Amino acid sequence: MTDFVPTVSADQVERIRAWHLSAYQAMKAEGAGGQTFDYLGRTLIVPPEVMPITGMHELLGNVVLAEVREEDRVLDMGTGSGVNAILAAGTARRVLAVDINPVAIAAARENAEANGVADRVEVRESDVFSAVDGEFDLIVFDPPYRWFAPRDLLEAASTDENYRAMTTFFREAHRYLAPEGRMLIAFGSSGDLGYLRGLIAEHRLHTEVLAHRDLVKEGVRVDYYVFRLTPGSASAV
Repeated sequence: MTDFVPTVSADQVERIRAWHLSAYQAMKAEGAGGQTFDYLGRTLIVPPEVMPITGMHELLGNVVLAEVREEDRVLDMGTGSGVNAILAAGTARRVLAVDINPVAIAAARENAEANGVADRVEVRESDVFSAVDGEFDLIVFDPPYRWFAPRDLLEAASTDENYRAMTTFFREAHRYLAPEGRMLIAFGSSGDLGYLRGLIAEHRLHTEVLAHRDLVKEGVRVDYYVFRLTPGSASAV
């Protein structure tokens, strides 16, 4: 259990909870038989228990393609179907992809093989950093945006109870990040963006916004970001 306290109002909590339930029900219905996605030049098969690829994933995917260097050792935290690991492996020679969901682990391995990068991508089952070792030049993390208790493996891809995993990530990431390393974090205001900002400030990370997209949901503007975080003095996000 973390010391998470929402930074959003009670009305915002209920709005986010309603958005989350609607999105979860849609994912469950649409992905019931598994899905195949053509995404940024790759083809990925996503089983029903794994987060499908949505339109907003491309925001992070394009940043990954632009950010990865050939010499980077890359960690893809919460890899899901392996999408960001596979994108990274188009350039980097060493990629470690981890997820707590055993179904996702199997899917990521199969997708890496199908996309011709299995020799560059190692996949491990891991609860945040529990099965991670070594040092990384680039860590990619697309965390669950919501903090509610998940009902099944699929929902656990989009909600992290009390932000346990995200809080653990920020508390432990420095042990695995190279001195000149970078982290790419995707997040949006359909989650508790204020809590993420607090974690960034607490761990004194320098922040740059590499990508941003907004949309209007039920008359409310929602912002999505990809941040580059590096060790150093905290900056406003």
